[in-house]
Amino acid sequence: MYHAIVFLPLVGFLIAGLFGRVLGARPSEIVTTALLFVAAVLSWVSFIQVGFGDGATRVQIAQWMSVGDLRVDWAFRIDTLTAMMLVVVNTVSALVHLYSIGYMHEDPHRPRFFAYLSLFTFAMLMLVTADNLVQMFFGWEGVGLASYLLIGFWYQKDSANAAAMKAFIVNRVGDFGFLLGIFTVFVLFNGVTFDAIFSRVGEFANAKFHFLGIEWHALTIACLLLFMGAMGKSAQFLLHTWLPDAMEGPTPVSALIHAATMVTAGVFMVARLSPVFEYAPAALTVVTVIGGITAFFAATVGLVQNDIKRVIAYSTCSQLGYMFVALGVGAYGAGVFHLFTHAFFKALLFLGAGSVIHAMHHEQDMRHMGALRRYIPITTAMMAIGTLALTGFPFTAGYYSKDAIIEAAYASHSSAGSFAFLATVVAAFMTSFYSWRLFFMTFEGSARWGHGDHAHAHAPHDHEGVEHDAHGRDVEAASHAQHEHGHHGGHTPHESPLVMLLPLFVLAAGAVVAGAVFHGAFLGEGYEEFWKGALFTRPENKILEAMHHLPVWVPLLPTLMMALGFALAYYMYIVDAKQPAKLAADHPILYRFLLNKWYFDELYDAIFVRPAMAIGRFFWRTGDQRIIDGLGPDGISARVLDVTRGVVRVQTGYVYHYAFAMLIGVAALVTFYLFRGAH
Repeated sequence: MYHAIVFLPLVGFLIAGLFGRVLGARPSEIVTTALLFVAAVLSWVSFIQVGFGDGATRVQIAQWMSVGDLRVDWAFRIDTLTAMMLVVVNTVSALVHLYSIGYMHEDPHRPRFFAYLSLFTFAMLMLVTADNLVQMFFGWEGVGLASYLLIGFWYQKDSANAAAMKAFIVNRVGDFGFLLGIFTVFVLFNGVTFDAIFSRVGEFANAKFHFLGIEWHALTIACLLLFMGAMGKSAQFLLHTWLPDAMEGPTPVSALIHAATMVTAGVFMVARLSPVFEYAPAALTVVTVIGGITAFFAATVGLVQNDIKRVIAYSTCSQLGYMFVALGVGAYGAGVFHLFTHAFFKALLFLGAGSVIHAMHHEQDMRHMGALRRYIPITTAMMAIGTLALTGFPFTAGYYSKDAIIEAAYASHSSAGSFAFLATVVAAFMTSFYSWRLFFMTFEGSARWGHGDHAHAHAPHDHEGVEHDAHGRDVEAASHAQHEHGHHGGHTPHESPLVMLLPLFVLAAGAVVAGAVFHGAFLGEGYEEFWKGALFTRPENKILEAMHHLPVWVPLLPTLMMALGFALAYYMYIVDAKQPAKLAADHPILYRFLLNKWYFDELYDAIFVRPAMAIGRFFWRTGDQRIIDGLGPDGISARVLDVTRGVVRVQTGYVYHYAFAMLIGVAALVTFYLFRGAH
């Protein structure tokens, strides 16, 4: 069964990738989608068997490599954590495949698109089933490659190519740390398999590294390096800049990769390595702080974005911060639970946004939407459900998982936990505000479309009354005319076809009931029986018990924040729609600071990009042109060529010329010997 779960997407990739042109677009869609649905069904069977049945197992595939002390097998580590990730990856991927049949129906390169989707799914499955760090790194890099291919799928667009390169390069920064972490673990444990590491981690609880004359706690260094990889893949603060730009890819890609699966790889990795992180409390403190900062930072930027996909992208970034907060305070179950529920409602929001974009003829700027509820009521209802779940409306999926993280942060009673509690509570308020802002701007109010107007047809003022900056960075993707399709220009919005709506119904069901159904298993009384050691906590980690002894106001606070955010958004975008413009005009510096994403792109451009370009130009002009070319092709080689050309002219072909040259030579030789003899 596990062979089928992992390898069916690979079979789909090979069929669509190698034979897509021969088979045609429709057979490629059907084959890849059908294989994913089979894998998804088998994943649910596995989840029930492992989580609620006979527990973990190991499936040996082959011996991969053996070099000195390093022995790496290709094997599947199947436990509850793996089974849960199999469900998330294959379920969302199958629904995205189905949705893409409708969304991408006009694209002539559909076989390539579906091949890439299946390739990504296989790489993600390799990551989550990994039995060792090397296999995990293989899947880690595989999803990075597939992400690059999918973000830049419409390679005719310069912006798509730039976004794909940005995602690839920023992730390489994190992956460098991940590699160093793997090396550190191997040096410590003399192995990279999880069983070998986890069984001996207690022996190295106090191990030290000597470096630069300083003693470093070995496990802390290893965990910080590994977490650096997680920061890149899961778009945490400082390594987050690639995620919003990745919205250049087709919307189904955003739902699959940048909402539900790939960006959660970092969360999965830290949860998988919980036995190691448990012995590195300083590293967990860093995880908590970075998670809290990310949750707050991304929420502030989401407040003012106007591209519908970018709002949801920053929401994803923020929610990933929540997950790391839970991991950092030792509530691994809460973090993984939010990963599980978030996959449903965030994929729902992204695919719902895709349905809106489809209805609006590929317009993505919310300033040119409005009043769509009357035209696409089903999509409106689905987006409302996703928004309720994201904001933590009582008894939806987000209510159980996100609130549990906030409670865990408070229950940790640590400085980092207190900071994270404050950050996540404020972020919960902002999440509710920008989520309902998106809903109201898109579906309610008056129609701001239908007269052939779109972003480029307007004077350079945004919906909230502030001019664009000199570089037009207001919203770089304000009118992402996806692929070669036209802008919305007077056409009546239309509901999406059934093939696009069916995945929304399934995801909406998950967004409503997943929290209530699985809360007990993930976090409740059945915690130990469900996880069976897949998530490790030391005996002194009492966070789950502490979460049951909180002041009354702590569990109520997230719901209060949700209600306040909704009320403020309703007032500013329904009751008094002039308030946003007035507020932005009154605080232009703050507004522009948030609109330009805290100027991180500009900062990185000044610190890294421009110096790198300057160094490159220096080596090109000085090293390449002046030294290498100057001494080589333009120097010695050129002089040799000049001499050769001169010598060639002597070769005339006339015998008397050669006789005259010989005579001169003989005369010179005789003269030389006469003078030499005189001395």
